[in-house]
Amino acid sequence: MSYLWVTIGSALGGLLRYAISRWTMSLSMHFPYGTVLINILGSFVIGYFGTLTLQSGKYPESDNVRLFVMVGVCGGFTTFSSFSLQTFDLLRMGAWGRALANAVFSVVLCVAAVGVGHMLAQQSVDRAAIAETADEELA
Repeated sequence: MSYLWVTIGSALGGLLRYAISRWTMSLSMHFPYGTVLINILGSFVIGYFGTLTLQSGKYPESDNVRLFVMVGVCGGFTTFSSFSLQTFDLLRMGAWGRALANAVFSVVLCVAAVGVGHMLAQQSVDRAAIAETADEELA
């Protein structure tokens, strides 16, 4: 049953991400404000909801409800929220070096992975592959 809750939450999170991306498209021509907003909102939700709904929290919830929101909705909305929570947990535990390493490695290596994936895919096409429409850029 947990898989069903995560699946439904992921679909909802993905739909919300798309809606906000479309809504902020005119603001995001020169800087990805929509993506930043999505990442901030997702990080806030996972921190706020996750804390309140712990078994020792103010509003304890079942594992399925927590999975629905934290893994499903936040995961479908943005995986940046999971990264943020994990980095925050490292900071909270006093593991400043590991938190910094997580932040640097995640950002640098993920951007590099996008570049490597793009370059590998680029080799299989005859012309430069770039997003030609706003909808392609959101995908």
